[in-house]
Amino acid sequence: MYYFIVNPSANRGHGEKVWRKLECLLRHSEVEYEVYLTQMSGDAARFASQLRENSREPCVIVAVGGDGTVNEILNGLSFDGAVTLGYIPIGAGNDLARGLKLPRSPQRCLKKILHSRFYRWLDYGVLSYENGAPIHRRFAVSSGLGLDAAVCQCVREKAVRGQLWPLSCGRFGYILLGLQQLLGAKPVRGYVQLDGTKKVEFNHIYFISSHIHPYEGGGFRLAPKADGSDGLLEICVVHNSAKAGLVPVLLDALLGKAGRHRGVRFYSCREARIHVERPMPVHADGENCYYQTDIHLRCIEKTIRMIV
Repeated sequence: MYYFIVNPSANRGHGEKVWRKLECLLRHSEVEYEVYLTQMSGDAARFASQLRENSREPCVIVAVGGDGTVNEILNGLSFDGAVTLGYIPIGAGNDLARGLKLPRSPQRCLKKILHSRFYRWLDYGVLSYENGAPIHRRFAVSSGLGLDAAVCQCVREKAVRGQLWPLSCGRFGYILLGLQQLLGAKPVRGYVQLDGTKKVEFNHIYFISSHIHPYEGGGFRLAPKADGSDGLLEICVVHNSAKAGLVPVLLDALLGKAGRHRGVRFYSCREARIHVERPMPVHADGENCYYQTDIHLRCIEKTIRMIV
């Protein structure tokens, strides 16, 4: 049985148009399926949770949307049954699809899912922080603190206000918002503790990102060594005493050549604790996790069965 959780609003409403075409193909394929259309934030997680509660039979749950849709489904699922995930990327960023090298065509993705021959067991990450009470949030791609999270929050705020011009410009719009946030960004002192032992301190942190897969922010390859199935987080710390020094670092990440300039450090670990002296914005797969000074990140190894 195939269950499609569809975000019609994905990529400025492009999701609805894509789904109409996909459903025509599904009708002709004569496979058994059900579709659940999201209307607001949290619907995808609720649908995924209900599907697993109501049935313990083997099934395929397919996310049709962006990385945020996958994130919600991941946070709604329990992995105590035979569930397989599929992904048809139609979001603005699609960083998970880049990491998994999925086809760009939604039709090709659907064909791959319906005639799947290859699966991959994937890791996922867990972000923990205090917000009056302990909060634990899963992430499929990345979680970050600082500048990258500020850009994610800015994108969401503009979408809520109907100011869609940055999103309509694709990756270029994200770059413009990133430069805007960079102009107002202020570095902070803090540290990263790796696997409960190694502690590394920094004086000028602009952001710290933790990766299951290499990309975030619509194609910035901030974690070249991230594997997705090795049980490890790839931590990227971007720090520099001069703000201008961040430009070549970010440009390298955009070109897929991160690490050539000073001001960026990489670490591999199973878990990390991050502390900064001033609250900074935090995200999980682009979803807003507010402002925090302390976060804990860990990797859950090879739990997601994904069609690739």
